[in-house]
Amino acid sequence: MSLRTLILALVLVLATGCTTVKGWLSDDKAKASAPAPLVDINATLSPKASWTVDLGDSQSKLGLRQRPAIDGDRLFVSNDSGRVLAIDINSGDTLWDSQVVKTGKQGSRLFFWKRKATEAGLTGGPGVGAGLVVVGGRNGEVVALDTETGAERWKTTVTSEVISTPLVHAGLVIVRSGDGRAFGLDVADGTRKWVFDRGLPNLSVRGNGSPVAGGELVFLGYDDGAVIALRAADGQRAWEQLIAQPDGRNELERLSDVDGEIQVGLSELYATSFRGQTMAITLSNARPLWTRDVGSYGGLGMAADKVVLADNKGTVWALDRAGGTAMWKQEVLARRWLTTPAVQGNYAVVGDVQGYLHWINLDNGQIEGRVRVDRSPILATPQVSPAGTLVVLTSNGKLKAYPQP
Repeated sequence: MSLRTLILALVLVLATGCTTVKGWLSDDKAKASAPAPLVDINATLSPKASWTVDLGDSQSKLGLRQRPAIDGDRLFVSNDSGRVLAIDINSGDTLWDSQVVKTGKQGSRLFFWKRKATEAGLTGGPGVGAGLVVVGGRNGEVVALDTETGAERWKTTVTSEVISTPLVHAGLVIVRSGDGRAFGLDVADGTRKWVFDRGLPNLSVRGNGSPVAGGELVFLGYDDGAVIALRAADGQRAWEQLIAQPDGRNELERLSDVDGEIQVGLSELYATSFRGQTMAITLSNARPLWTRDVGSYGGLGMAADKVVLADNKGTVWALDRAGGTAMWKQEVLARRWLTTPAVQGNYAVVGDVQGYLHWINLDNGQIEGRVRVDRSPILATPQVSPAGTLVVLTSNGKLKAYPQP
């Protein structure tokens, strides 16, 4: 993975105060980069977890935004110990627990790109569909399990580490690998149907945006600031649109990754870039509808009339879906390394680097609820079930569920 893994690893280590780099920053600089203190809020909510499951702390060794997957009233989650679990979202009871891959020695938390190829572990969060839950691994493993029993249905290998969520769509399992390739695998047996290959810049944020579907197309965000639409049937490119132009004197300044969640509406797509641009484009031909100079290392949450994001400074924005104008912004969570917002009822919910969840009113941007899930960072986007239950996973493996307010 070379230098591609460095930037986010350093960001996360510095943000969480890991002793690996203690003393690298002066006191003044450390204070300037520390998460903003929490301010008092006019709380109208008192969120309480309905259940908790402890998955162990293997998530913290990854520095990745592995998120759970929800399918009806079941929740699927994987970890770097090679396990996949199915959990009843109403009770928190474990329905099955499968050891998918055997794991080897773990690397250090900072220099995790130096892991040997013989080591194993699940690095991609689970994707669900067609009776399968599909996970990806450090050595390119792709494993499909039966959603009812956890039994292995098939297993194959792609060319590089899988650190994004596989997509099950149109009779295929579509998988991103860390070397810039996307694979269309037959949902029945994992045989390869097509490959889309695209080069990568020399330096980028560690992470790959997960593929999302819209009709007969599959959309992927890339490290050079582009969103690409592939035909699901054959993997051929239908169109490409640059969300953010890489520009700067060096590779660090040119970071433009589209790594977070892309949102698909009825006829339009919304994407945001690490470089600081968010764009709405038409699904059919990628014609830009609007552009806003606000962007994120994460992705977008989508409500009925707005998209919501947390920018690189920790400001949460609500942008009008129709025209991109700012409907409100919330600035009190500065430098708290917020997750992609999840939409739960009339709230945008974000997690932060100190393990807090914040409920933000979608109408006015006011924070109306807060709870500390754990004392470890929340990196993964919280997920919301069709019934409105929000599920959050911390980097120390605490999995909790919060009913809709």
